[in-house]
Amino acid sequence: MTGLLTGKTVLVTGAGSGIGRSAAEVLAGHGADLVLADINGDTCHETAESVTAKGGNAVPVVADVSREDDADAMVEAAIRAYGRLDGAFNNAGVDGAFESVAESTVENWDRVTDVNLKGVWLCLRAEIRRMLASGGGSIVNTSSTGGLVGMGLGLSAYVAAKHGVVGLTKAAALEYATQGIRVNAVCPGTVRTGMYHQVVATGVVTEEQIAAMQPINRPGDPAEIAEAVAWLLSDHASFVTGQAWAIDGGLVAQ
Repeated sequence: MTGLLTGKTVLVTGAGSGIGRSAAEVLAGHGADLVLADINGDTCHETAESVTAKGGNAVPVVADVSREDDADAMVEAAIRAYGRLDGAFNNAGVDGAFESVAESTVENWDRVTDVNLKGVWLCLRAEIRRMLASGGGSIVNTSSTGGLVGMGLGLSAYVAAKHGVVGLTKAAALEYATQGIRVNAVCPGTVRTGMYHQVVATGVVTEEQIAAMQPINRPGDPAEIAEAVAWLLSDHASFVTGQAWAIDGGLVAQ
């Protein structure tokens, strides 16, 4: 690994599993000091232990990103541990129930949008306030290819929230472009995570069908998303802001 992020403190949400866990390991490998947040305390601590076992620095924080106090507390945990916050990967998210628009419930809509959109906004707000006070930073939000195109799989709340993340990313990037803060989004295609296996388990779509949807003819690996995040957080991406980067094996190019 390189020292791409050496000397930088980075907050990762949704760090207990999937892309978040892979990102923690990749970012630590690039030299970042980490604050790892997840609503699941056990998996969050497991990720932190994995990072520290390999010589990295990681502080676990149990947090619900849809709660204002928790979002603020994650940022303050970074300040207490390392004295600064240079970057953030706002990755926590849920897919929600498979419900058509006409059959969807208020409970599902609220849960999905609270975590996937409101949660990103709350994290952004807390992170930007701290970064403004210390001279800037870089933030990456997790959207989805479902934030770029529609998905007819009964995931309307998810698609709406992820489109919202793209819009929020662009708005924040423009607001703070002259103040040293860059804001970008990654839009993963189908990636082998817990959500992937849950979708397959429902029988709505098979693994073979998922592979066939990707021009590259396979799903992605979480580490492939994590490496893109590492670059966006680094100074190598200093001229990149307001972008929604599809990392999807060519899916939305069709």
